[in-house]
Amino acid sequence: MIPLAPALIAQGRRLRRDTPRLPDAAQPWSGTLDGPDPLRLLVIGDSTAAGVGADTQDEALPGNLARELSRRTGRGVSWRAVGRNGATARDLITDYLDTATSESVDVVFLSIGANDALGLRARGAFARDIRTILTRLRAVSPLVLVSSLPAFFRFELLPNPLRWNLYLHSRSLEDAARTIAVGLAGVHMSPPPPPYAEGFFASDLFHPSAVGYRDWARFAVDDAVTAGVL
Repeated sequence: MIPLAPALIAQGRRLRRDTPRLPDAAQPWSGTLDGPDPLRLLVIGDSTAAGVGADTQDEALPGNLARELSRRTGRGVSWRAVGRNGATARDLITDYLDTATSESVDVVFLSIGANDALGLRARGAFARDIRTILTRLRAVSPLVLVSSLPAFFRFELLPNPLRWNLYLHSRSLEDAARTIAVGLAGVHMSPPPPPYAEGFFASDLFHPSAVGYRDWARFAVDDAVTAGVL
């Protein structure tokens, strides 16, 4: 990236300046889906855990994951979300992990790494933080599902060479996280996502819409079932 640094910095600044900043999903960030023997679900991470791109958390990742889990298991789901728009793996450790691990849950869904990629975080530092996060989450849950990083090369909002370099760096970070996940019992990381369908992105062309969150949750839960971990 060094020879391209001036172009990448300039494109990154224009992107931050021109991209609309969407709000978090409205409160509450918890909910219940009726059914027998409810599963306890924790969704933790960055802007996608905060529901940016959807009006409510019921329409965002937590509500959609709850519905998919209920559909697949026949059980109710009690869910809550923890995180912040713009959070990195280090931010989760310093600001949210204590709260997130204050009580036991049945399933955790972790979505983190996009901001580490955008910030060009070093692979080794990111890997150390991911190991800490996963170890702490596994201490309170028998199953931790980890999202793959965004497929930045499909983000039409991003200009090249920024788009392609972000994709390459995100793949490096994801490879590091995947290596750690494979070595930890009770942790499963989703494969890279399929092509994003029409309507996947919100109005900022960066975060998922309610449709995008629905598709993402279905993909993640179906993958967990196929992998035999759910």
